Amino acid sequence: MTQPSAIDLFAGAGGATQGLVGAGFSVLAAIENDSNAAATYAKNHPGSQLWETDIRQLPASSMRQQLHLSPGELTLLKTCPPCQGFSSLASGKGLTDQERNDLVVHTVRFVRAFMPKSVLLENVPGLGKDARLQYVRESLRSLGYVSQVYRFEASDFSVPQRRRRLIMLAVKGKRTKLPEDIAEVVPDFRGSFSVREAFVQLRCNARDGDPLNRFRKSSDRVRQRLAAIPIGGGRFDLPEEHQLECHKRLGIKTATASYGRIRWDAPSPTMTTRCTTPACGTFVHPEENRGITLREAATLQTFPFDYDFQGDYGSIERQIGNAVPVRMATVLGVAVRRIIGA
Repeated sequence: MTQPSAIDLFAGAGGATQGLVGAGFSVLAAIENDSNAAATYAKNHPGSQLWETDIRQLPASSMRQQLHLSPGELTLLKTCPPCQGFSSLASGKGLTDQERNDLVVHTVRFVRAFMPKSVLLENVPGLGKDARLQYVRESLRSLGYVSQVYRFEASDFSVPQRRRRLIMLAVKGKRTKLPEDIAEVVPDFRGSFSVREAFVQLRCNARDGDPLNRFRKSSDRVRQRLAAIPIGGGRFDLPEEHQLECHKRLGIKTATASYGRIRWDAPSPTMTTRCTTPACGTFVHPEENRGITLREAATLQTFPFDYDFQGDYGSIERQIGNAVPVRMATVLGVAVRRIIGA
């Protein structure tokens, strides 16, 4: 059997590509606009052709021709457009960025050019309430695809992190019947995995001189605050002298995760673009008085322990937080192969 092929749109640092490779796909090409994320992708996936460009400026048919693919030859088109604009945090604060949100509709251009056997779109659950998703699904239906939208929780599949995502799967063929729950296709991948188990594996596989083995520097005041957080605690457990004035004004309903300690024996919270910054969420080490390291965050995103990230500290933190967890991408890739018989 010919190895199934894939293209990774909005590839970021390559988490989805890494996962799809693990599912048996040959990832032929990727598109990524951020220069540091593109450098990370190129470093770890030299066999994939990378277009470092704004997807809006790239003619899809030109890309297909350069890859020497005929319409219908590609097995899977994976797309993960920027999700921050669809997040509950952004919409709750009126921070939606319409121009960035519109990037999701470019999926249709590439489907029309490649006519892949399947399309996999990953995003935050908030996209489900947006008219753009309906536009994508209706456009794909007009091209002969059947689609289904799923809610997917990564921690149900041995990802040591709670990460709820919206998945749209589209398959070419009007008579195709898709499962009601994509999880039922991959029951053998179900399982739980705790932060403790993930960090034990990291210690066993740690590299000497790993440049990601560092955490965000803190002032003396912040270090004292971190030391005052009990195991399993957060900002509400801090004594009065360590409470932030802004948190006092916010009360108990806002920034509830700030300065929270990750719990050992459960999956971590969702890794975000500030996933090693204690003030921005439950990102304090379970026992030590520091934020988690970049490598620890990458481990919670199930990247290989030797995955090589490029860029400065802040860029790497964003790349990790923005990534599709590698194991999640593997599970979804296996599900797609089983559904379409690839």
